[in-house]
Amino acid sequence: QVQLVDTGGGLVQAGGSLRLSCAASGRAFSIFVMGWFRQAPGKEREFVAAISGGGSSTDYANSVKGRFTISRDNAKNTVYLQMNSLKPEDTAVYYCAAGHTSWGYRRLENQYDYWGQGTQVTVSS
Repeated sequence: QVQLVDTGGGLVQAGGSLRLSCAASGRAFSIFVMGWFRQAPGKEREFVAAISGGGSSTDYANSVKGRFTISRDNAKNTVYLQMNSLKPEDTAVYYCAAGHTSWGYRRLENQYDYWGQGTQVTVSS
């Protein structure tokens, strides 16, 4: 069993930055593909970014590419999402997720086994 705790959300002006963290309990953290998803009001949850178990591979949704950076520290059982140049359309609840899955399925929600509780990010214009 793995428990994930998302932190770091908040209110920021457009153009600002935030760093989200996701701390995982349990062992074998490095075997999991880690992802970040988000859900805006009235919309479905969508993929944001993913990172492979060892950290050598990353993937981003087109909407955040060049602005967001995902990273992980396996010694600390933590994954991060650095968000720069934030826009009002980035406003959403952000969730981290852990999946014991193949890298090829990294963008699929149903491939993730564990989810954080979510952290609210609000970007004002």
